[in-house]
Amino acid sequence: MDSYNGDMRFVHDTLPQRVAFGSGEAAASLRAEIRNLGATRVMLIAAKAEMHLADTIARDVPVALRHDDVVMHVPVEVAERAREAAAAHDIDALVSVGGGSTTGLAKAVAMTSGLPIVAVPTTYAGSEATPVWGLTEGAKKTTGVDPRVLPRVIVYDAALTLSLPVDMSVASGLNALAHCVDSLWAPSADPVNAAFAAEGIRSLASGLPRIVADPMDLDGREHALYAAYLSAAAFASAGSGLHHKICHVLGGKYNLPHAQTHATVLPYVLALNGPAAPDATRRIAAAFGGAGVDAASALDGLVALKRELNAPRALADYGFTEDSIPEAAAAILPSVPPSNPRPVTAEDLQALLRAAWSGEDPANAF
Repeated sequence: MDSYNGDMRFVHDTLPQRVAFGSGEAAASLRAEIRNLGATRVMLIAAKAEMHLADTIARDVPVALRHDDVVMHVPVEVAERAREAAAAHDIDALVSVGGGSTTGLAKAVAMTSGLPIVAVPTTYAGSEATPVWGLTEGAKKTTGVDPRVLPRVIVYDAALTLSLPVDMSVASGLNALAHCVDSLWAPSADPVNAAFAAEGIRSLASGLPRIVADPMDLDGREHALYAAYLSAAAFASAGSGLHHKICHVLGGKYNLPHAQTHATVLPYVLALNGPAAPDATRRIAAAFGGAGVDAASALDGLVALKRELNAPRALADYGFTEDSIPEAAAAILPSVPPSNPRPVTAEDLQALLRAAWSGEDPANAF
């Protein structure tokens, strides 16, 4: 493949993080990593529905506090309660077991305390591999980057995702795929990010259909989890592109579900940006294994995968209303990255949101 955008001058940051990947090994890996940290008073963070699983994984860990007050998009008041609980119990390490909301709550505690996080993901969200935090206050979601919130260790165990329902597996996997696509044109995109992103797309395109065909296919789950890490590592370095700016507004302002929103919006962002990003779309098309290498082929590959997976297709299905489109477009516009492959207007954003709201064929959206 030719050089990235014809120019191999770049600066790439590699994040300091340890990854322990092994199916069926979560408990043993967690025990070893907590021992390596020298932690003796662990705060175990998991949603109520996953606390039994968390207890099983952490059976040999010195847990001083079990905390299950986990809420999507991490409202500031939820973060404050978790911070106060950690301080009151003299916690010296955080273990999060769950999806992006659980990891996000651990990050909120780490941001003000400096405590190390060991993240044990049970979805393909990818938050565990980034220094990005997000908090919601009222109807506004604020995000930022802080090295203190990057988990010190990730314990990946694909067996923990076997119970993730197929529809959530698909939505979460497409959220990971969105990390890959956005990383190809985000503000700090570089050849290393692009290599991770392309391999992430390839692995997701291989793994997700196998999960749909057989939810107990551990090899398919491993491919998806491996890709989730690659996608998040690329995103952590490349930064937040247009797709994530759109989805952060939709999630925070309208309380839309995170993974399903990303899965729905992604093809419309690709349809908008693709024709102006030939290197990115060539990589995307090749990762999907298509015969073509242009923007149309990349979009065809994504649309075909979504169709095969019976993936989320319309924001209307999740409570977003047509009359919210002008307001949402106006809220998104100031955060559009200046480095986006093409200029973006309020009219472009309204057209994108209207197509995503209705589930229109993304090839006809612009």
